[in-house]
Amino acid sequence: MAWSRGSVNKVILVGRLGRDPEVRYTPAGDAVAEVSMATSEMSKDKNGETKEKTEWHKLVMWRQRAEYAKEWLKKGNLIYVEGKLRTREWEDKDKQKHTKVDIDVDQVTLLAGSHGKDKDAVEPEVPPAPHEGGDIPF
Repeated sequence: MAWSRGSVNKVILVGRLGRDPEVRYTPAGDAVAEVSMATSEMSKDKNGETKEKTEWHKLVMWRQRAEYAKEWLKKGNLIYVEGKLRTREWEDKDKQKHTKVDIDVDQVTLLAGSHGKDKDAVEPEVPPAPHEGGDIPF
């Protein structure tokens, strides 16, 4: 893990997948998976009513983790992820600037009781790997 004087870029989330992972391949043959993940918080308003607030996160997984996502992860699964925030900026053909913030996933674990394939399956955890970031080349 690279350290920069006094700063840390680390995200830890537990939540449910909003859709099946979308897996593509770079021209070099590297797998890239993108998926949305929801995290929710419960709170009470001033009238004592319980309210749920949901945040959506875009996860990006590279290579081995992307293949893991393709094989094991499905809409509705409860997962644990660790990663870092990545801001991507680009300009479209109309010269409009766009910014997108993703979570570049370093580790993903499908949590017990949320297996899509076999309720008794135990899948391998994908260990953290050296930084695989960079722009998504498509």
